[in-house]
Amino acid sequence: MFRFANIELLWLLLMIPVLVMGYTMMVIHKRKQLARLGDPELVKQLMPNASKVRPHVKFALQLLALTMLILAAARPQYGVREETVTREGVEAVITLDISNSMLAEDVGAGQTSRLDASKQMLSQLMDKMVDDKVGLVVYAGDAFVQLPITCDYVSAKMFLNNIKPDLIQTQGTAIGKALQTSIFAFGDKESAAGRAIILLTDGENFEDDAVEMAEKANKAGIKVIVVGIGSESGSPIPVPGTTEYMKDREGETVVSKLNEDMCRQIAQAGNGIYVHYDSSNLALKAIKKELDKLGKEQLESHVFREYNEQYASFVLIALLLLVIDFFIFNRKNKWLSRLNIFKERRV
Repeated sequence: MFRFANIELLWLLLMIPVLVMGYTMMVIHKRKQLARLGDPELVKQLMPNASKVRPHVKFALQLLALTMLILAAARPQYGVREETVTREGVEAVITLDISNSMLAEDVGAGQTSRLDASKQMLSQLMDKMVDDKVGLVVYAGDAFVQLPITCDYVSAKMFLNNIKPDLIQTQGTAIGKALQTSIFAFGDKESAAGRAIILLTDGENFEDDAVEMAEKANKAGIKVIVVGIGSESGSPIPVPGTTEYMKDREGETVVSKLNEDMCRQIAQAGNGIYVHYDSSNLALKAIKKELDKLGKEQLESHVFREYNEQYASFVLIALLLLVIDFFIFNRKNKWLSRLNIFKERRV
């Protein structure tokens, strides 16, 4: 099968007849100018090195070279080869806390907000999970699946970038419900692939028993990896769009602190690990190392059809034509004309 990948570029071939017409008009114009000088035979004798054929040959070579380059740019393709790509990996559901406490700015030396730091780390993690499936669950006082388990990392990153606390109207921190939603996100279909929930939280759990739900995940064969976001010393929570901080009912500024004890209990119950994220790569490496311990399974297989590119042949022909054109002069070479290659008699 023959085809052009960029077939729209073939419209450039319309330049060819335009150039031919322009060149023809130029030749006619030159002939008229020479005719005004006097008798054509006399003018010919005055210009012994002038050639009538060579300019036409050079123009034809240049025109053919241009044609070959246009065809090459259109990417001619002939023949198809098939390639089967198999993906083997694990299934992971990222469970991200988007409660108001995640707006506290106490991560790293730059004092980045917990939510922004989480999104940055998860984006880097997805770059390393090239053969795995990933899903996304967000939670605050409630939880829902933001993205079902997929191999489409482009969509995953798009959803991740658009996450904001106002996605969930019910505020609070229901880690247990988030873990339950994450378990459901894997679906009922059994899989031999290792499964893990990557829970990002500041550990402030006010709604339910997160440890009990982590144990349930472990019984289902799902490892719970907990990433603590924030600092134990805590930080006030900015009110979006203002320079003020959130206050409690008594008018006191609310200070949100990382509860590492709660994070460790959840990780232990879920047969996973707890890591504290501080904007370094240590947490990222620890998570990836833990995922690599899980058993991998063939998640999907794709057959790719790829056409064989033929543009190189057209480029080579164009270069050859231009090289020939380079060595052809518009005028006769007086030194070469003295050579009698065929030993003709001269009168």
